[in-house]
Amino acid sequence: MESDPYNATISQIDIFNEYTWIFHIKSDVGNLPEFEPGQFTTIGLIDEATPPKIGKDGKPRPKWIRRAYSIASASDVRDHFELLIILVDDGKLTPKLFKLGVGGRLWLSPKISGDFTLNPVPESSNIAFIGTGTGVAPYVSMIRRYRDQGRWNKYTVIQGVRYGKDLAYRSEFEKLAEEDPNFTYIACVTRDEAWTGTKGRVPVALEPAFFEEHTGWPLRAEDCHAFLCGSPQMIDDVEALLIERGFKTHKKKDAGNIHLERYW
Repeated sequence: MESDPYNATISQIDIFNEYTWIFHIKSDVGNLPEFEPGQFTTIGLIDEATPPKIGKDGKPRPKWIRRAYSIASASDVRDHFELLIILVDDGKLTPKLFKLGVGGRLWLSPKISGDFTLNPVPESSNIAFIGTGTGVAPYVSMIRRYRDQGRWNKYTVIQGVRYGKDLAYRSEFEKLAEEDPNFTYIACVTRDEAWTGTKGRVPVALEPAFFEEHTGWPLRAEDCHAFLCGSPQMIDDVEALLIERGFKTHKKKDAGNIHLERYW
């Protein structure tokens, strides 16, 4: 009997809409590696459409399709990873992944990577978590792990999408806003005519008067860190906007208060 090339199983799927799903993934080895909220892991499937190459030992070497995804589950949850994934119709991995269903087998990297974490942020800071599409996933991990732990002062999530149905984790953010007076949630929607909330791209919510009216605190470089995750265009636009207001992009050897994670 041929050995199983995979080392993990889809244990649960939560569906936001027809193309935005949360995959809960369990490893065959039990507890998953430790990680910092904001980091990512890699999953993969064998490309069945490509014939395997034969190695020097005479054994077939299949071609793998691998992609990295931010971990949405809290870092103190060790029995599974929660990954927020959008179906890309012409993609190589996601059409296969979305067909697997609960119980489906896949490869999960034993390595966790990424520097998009809260480590450089002083505990007294205000934080603006800004994301487009699935770019809110690392913020979910950060908030679940450190909520009520005094890790920050005031904080907000600004989430930009095309349609209201694309607002992943919306109910969780709205519930948190009701329970925590230090948290606010701003959803920005660009193409949904039925949407009655904030309309427009993310920078609309960063206009000084709008931001302070909705959050109760000013977005200023002296006491705030901004996290940007998702679309490169959004990141470029917001980074430039914040730099004009005195913010500075964080680098390993040059500390700043803008933290970036591009999704493609």
